Amino acid sequence: MKASFRGKAKIRPAKDTLLLPYQAKWVKDSSRLKIAEKARQLGWTWATAYRLVSTKSLKDAVRDAWISSRDDIQSRLFLEDCKSFAQILQAGAQDLGERVIDEKGHSAYVLQFANGLRGHSMSSNPDAQAGKRGDRILDEFALHPDPKKLYSIAYPGITWGGSMEIFSTHRGSQNYFNELIREIREKGNPKKFSLHRVTLSDALAQGFLYKLQTKLPEEDERQEMDEAEYYNFIKSGCADEESFLEEFECVPSDDASAFLSYELIGGCHYPVNALDQYQIHRLAYRSLTDNDPAEHKIGTWSLKDATGPLFVGVDIGRTRDLTVIWVEELLGDVGYTRLVIELSKTPFSRQEAILYPILEHPLCRRACIDRSGIGMQFAERGAARFPSKVEGYAFTAGFKDEIATPVRPAFEDRKCRQPDDKLIIADFRSIRKMATSSDVVRFAGERGKNGHADRFWARALSQHARKTNHTGYGAIVI
Repeated sequence: MKASFRGKAKIRPAKDTLLLPYQAKWVKDSSRLKIAEKARQLGWTWATAYRLVSTKSLKDAVRDAWISSRDDIQSRLFLEDCKSFAQILQAGAQDLGERVIDEKGHSAYVLQFANGLRGHSMSSNPDAQAGKRGDRILDEFALHPDPKKLYSIAYPGITWGGSMEIFSTHRGSQNYFNELIREIREKGNPKKFSLHRVTLSDALAQGFLYKLQTKLPEEDERQEMDEAEYYNFIKSGCADEESFLEEFECVPSDDASAFLSYELIGGCHYPVNALDQYQIHRLAYRSLTDNDPAEHKIGTWSLKDATGPLFVGVDIGRTRDLTVIWVEELLGDVGYTRLVIELSKTPFSRQEAILYPILEHPLCRRACIDRSGIGMQFAERGAARFPSKVEGYAFTAGFKDEIATPVRPAFEDRKCRQPDDKLIIADFRSIRKMATSSDVVRFAGERGKNGHADRFWARALSQHARKTNHTGYGAIVI
């Protein structure tokens, strides 16, 4: 800890404390099966790495450990934490790098201790767990592509001794992680798990902010916050209320009412490190005269990389809502989201200046534009300039049903790919399909600080642009 503490945290742990109470409780729990539902970024993986090193480096330890992380990056970071603790604890350990661990070619990052035991840190492929004996650590369990399969293959590995640790934030009410939690709480805990639960509120009450502020640069704005201010800071930065409750307060989001479950959305994500496959470009203008908007870009894909036909969806906004331009590249029968441009408070002339180069691209086949309300003139101008490509549509309840309904089968059949981005996910999760009292189906998206499900509707329009039975080029469909 810093000799001179400059932060404003009011709750301070005991002097020279390595682990906060919730971390220590987890580390000291030697149950055969234990599971934790937790908030994001509370140092849980870090504490688990400490436990692994402190137990596997003992002279009388007898079993290897197999760690499954959500992706390759996280598996490497886990091993780095283990190496750091091995140095701190002077538990002689050797980094063996990435090693092939079975005849199927699965690999893991391996740390070998002086006693010969090894920690094998793997990515999310459940099949890599098969045929291996020893302790199991399943990190961010709910975020794995198929948690139930991962559990089914990992659990037999402790038949001849060992333990299994599962910890995660939630990812929807129908995720197998939540099934396990509900089984413990509501069905008598037949598997005999030891259950831990730590929310952001719990962590702050146990000294988390003090720990964080000792690690932050002195100029970081969070140094000036107490626990209540930090809590509000984190909440305000989340995509929406549902995201905050799930990510930080251990409340699984309701999959029953959502049009798209987390499982469906996650099954069509690009791999975490596939930044060359897409680009998300976010521009926020403050006023009509603002020539220097705030910009944020994720990914490196550009129009020059396109090889297949491009289809564009544009949801129009100006003041409260975003304008979102969604570009898909069709390769075979799969639509790959390549470019998402989000414009906040952007003059229409500038929106056109951004959209028109996309429409001019020789591989751009068709664009569907929202012509409701303020979008009418925008769509008409686009259709006049690109009569063979642009169609405008009024967002009636019937038209929303027409373009939203096919989105779900595309996810179910894995016929689309899109970035793993929290704002995009929040928009897609906000869509609800409801029946009115007169049995009319209605699609609705909750309005929030990040728009009105604008990303979803732009995505739906881009998929609609791929339909061949449209009414004719340049038509304005009412």
